Amino acid sequence: MFWNKKKSKSKPQIKTPTPKPIKTKEPPPKWEPPFGETKKKEVKSPEPVMKAESKIDWEDKFLKSFQQLTYRHRAWDVWRDYILLHACSISNVLDKENYDQREKRYLKIIHQYSKEEQAIFPELAAYTTMALDQNQEQDFLGKMFMRLNLGNRSTGQFFTPYHVCELMAEVVATYALEKIEKYGYISINDPCCGAGATLIAGVHVIRKQLEHCDTPRNYQNHILVVAQDVDEIVGLMCYIQISLLGLAGFIKIGNSITDPMSTDDSSENYWYTPMYFSDVWSTRRMINQMNKIFGKGDDE
Repeated sequence: MFWNKKKSKSKPQIKTPTPKPIKTKEPPPKWEPPFGETKKKEVKSPEPVMKAESKIDWEDKFLKSFQQLTYRHRAWDVWRDYILLHACSISNVLDKENYDQREKRYLKIIHQYSKEEQAIFPELAAYTTMALDQNQEQDFLGKMFMRLNLGNRSTGQFFTPYHVCELMAEVVATYALEKIEKYGYISINDPCCGAGATLIAGVHVIRKQLEHCDTPRNYQNHILVVAQDVDEIVGLMCYIQISLLGLAGFIKIGNSITDPMSTDDSSENYWYTPMYFSDVWSTRRMINQMNKIFGKGDDE
């Protein structure tokens, strides 16, 4: 009978302990100033302090890359070729009058090196650019020249330390702002420029004066660099540096005593910086030329 069936024993249920609710602490009541008191000043959270980036030693990188070219070539020959290659690559961007001649010279030099060696020259150019971008107030190529012990070669070139050039520039550049107010620009001339340390120092002394005057101005639009040197390699070292610093100007290779600058000169010995072809300086030259035609010569 169905009522005589044994009931199956159910398994005992295991009681799982229920977790106790965690009591969260209520936040303290917001403080409000009593009537008549001034409102509490808002406290700004401190800004995160950014770690200063470590400066890269571009001099060390330059020297290491340079040494890779001296296994098969003399150090002086490598230096000469690097300066000529870098100068031609800068000039050929805008100076179309001398393009063909300097392009042939560039190709003649670069073909003397293997493909692996050819790839090192752009590295040297990049390190020079980055070094001057990191610190514009220096004579980088002059410093590298001396560190490579090339100062006793050729004509015995030894470059003046930059801080000495800076001191001389501060003594000389006393009436720069007055000339800029009168003529719109000032020209800095060095008939024996070397690697350009004195010119670079003079530019930055005037730059600081322009930045701290009543109406700050862009020094690149008001300073013209004019230089000359009898040594082609040294003169082109100056040309490279003032070009990379974004300065308007030109360098003549020649003896400043027996062959000074003249309007009858051939452009073959002149090296113009890219900034010299900018709209500001092109317009200024055109205005000066018009003034000469109509009898309004420059009194500078």
